[in-house]
Amino acid sequence: MDRLDELALFVAIIDAGSLAGAARRLNRSAAATTRALAALEARVGARLVARTTRRLAPTPAGLALAEQARGLVSGYEGAILGAGEGLVRGLVRITAPVLFGRRHIAPVVASFLDAYPETQVELVLADRNVDLVEERLDVALRIGAPAESRLVARRVGQVRRILVASPAYIAARGAPQSPGDLATHDTILGQTRSGPLEWLFGRTRVRLAPRLIVNEVEAALTAARAGRGIARVLSYQAAEDIAAGRLVRLLPGHEPPPVPVQLVTPGADHRPARVNAFLDHASAALRALPVLHSDGGNSGAGMS
Repeated sequence: MDRLDELALFVAIIDAGSLAGAARRLNRSAAATTRALAALEARVGARLVARTTRRLAPTPAGLALAEQARGLVSGYEGAILGAGEGLVRGLVRITAPVLFGRRHIAPVVASFLDAYPETQVELVLADRNVDLVEERLDVALRIGAPAESRLVARRVGQVRRILVASPAYIAARGAPQSPGDLATHDTILGQTRSGPLEWLFGRTRVRLAPRLIVNEVEAALTAARAGRGIARVLSYQAAEDIAAGRLVRLLPGHEPPPVPVQLVTPGADHRPARVNAFLDHASAALRALPVLHSDGGNSGAGMS
């Protein structure tokens, strides 16, 4: 490890408050991180961090070194970014919900790679809000408003949370005329049992007795298509089935307001050209998708 890497690692330890957190952030092993800190302390001739019951905290010597190191590391990164400004090449790390990623982000990634031959992409599909800073990701596709104020968002569309059932189910059981009718229908609940067995419509809570509980949206859609009951999903998830007549949209007048679909990044400062290029490319492609223009037709929101 060269001296600048050593200082960058020390800053990461202070920022993360733990050796393990710094190791994950910089993609290093915990053992290598521990050795690097010990070597730095030996070179300085002073203890740089003190362990508390919950985390690591800098000693006075460590605090002074971290302040100087942060400036050096930031200056180096700024110089590198400045020298490479405008060159669209290198790795872009992206995350998205599984189903949306398969259907819509993967094609965008493919066209981006075609447009920029000197780039590489790592696509992480996960139905959870991955910590972009902790896991060193450049861009995330998020459905709903970002929970973290430090994230910079670029809106590309919107979806709705909708109810769907198969024509066969409706023929056999009839279509609900109000949210309260759902209590007497077979329902497919897209969650685990740890949550309440209910759907919310504005201020109205409808208690459910679901025939099926599943935590994966494709399984919920498969069950709905097979006539097993009424499912609540995001509009983009059911758009193809609605267009093909395999599913019917129910109670459209009781749907909640649309939620935004956004590309988010950890920040706008010193963003590499490759990340800006992907944001521009993906924004244009996603804004052209009919499923992200929720108008009460084949678009709309639920499991992501």
